[in-house]
Parts: sequence; structure tokens; C-alpha cells
Amino acid sequence: MNRPQKKAQMSVYLDPEVMRILAAYAARRGQPQSLIAEAAITSFLSPDADEQREAAIAKRLDQIDRRLLRLERDVGIGVETLALFIRFWLTTNPPLPEPAAQAARAKAGERYDGFMAALGRRLAQGPKLRQEIPQDVEAEV
Repeated sequence: MNRPQKKAQMSVYLDPEVMRILAAYAARRGQPQSLIAEAAITSFLSPDADEQREAAIAKRLDQIDRRLLRLERDVGIGVETLALFIRFWLTTNPPLPEPAAQAARAKAGERYDGFMAALGRRLAQGPKLRQEIPQDVEAEV
């Protein structure tokens, strides 16, 4: 005949907030608090606990690495876009004589305001420039 194993009793002091969380969790699960606490302690002391934590940390680090790679790509796109624009602008716009330069500066202010409005609309509605560029563009040799 299988006799149930007698469990040892232990007194534990918990922070009131931890106790509140434990009580709420046990109520949601419809389980006694002692059973929840025993399972948590067993999991914590399990030899697999370290591997589980390590796997969770590795997964999180992989996610962070992928995000950093996307960020690096996006910054690279921004820098290259700016460099191409500056090169194009410098090669196509000759310097103006001073009277024309003053009028051009005034027109530039209007154009800048229009550019900022268009940029704001594009950022709000999309698509983003980085979404238009394929991930795996091969470099031309």
C-alpha cells in the first residue's frame, strides 16, 4: 500500500508585497499557497534552473543583438543617404552672387519648412526609407 509521504513544516517570513502576490496567484490558480511556494522553491533549487536562466538570458541577448544590427543598418542608411544628397547638392548647385544669394536664402527657408512638413507626414504615415531598402543588397564590385 502506498502511504503518502509526510511533509516537513517550515515557517517563512515574506515581504507583505510578495505575500500579496503569492495569495493572488494562488487564488487565480485555485491552489494552496504552500503548494505554489513549494513549486517555486523546487524550481529555484532545481539543477536545471541555471540552464533555464542561461537559456532565457541567451534568448534575450540574441534579441538585443538583432535589434542592434537593425539599428546599425538604419544609421548606415541615414548616413549614406545624407552623404549622397550632399554630394549631389554640391555638384549641381554653383555658388550665387550676393544679391541672388539673399533671395535664395529666403526661398530656402520656405523649402525647408516644406521639407520638414513632408518629412513629418512620411514619418507619421510611412513607409519608412529603411523599409524600401532590401536587407540583403549585394555590393557592386
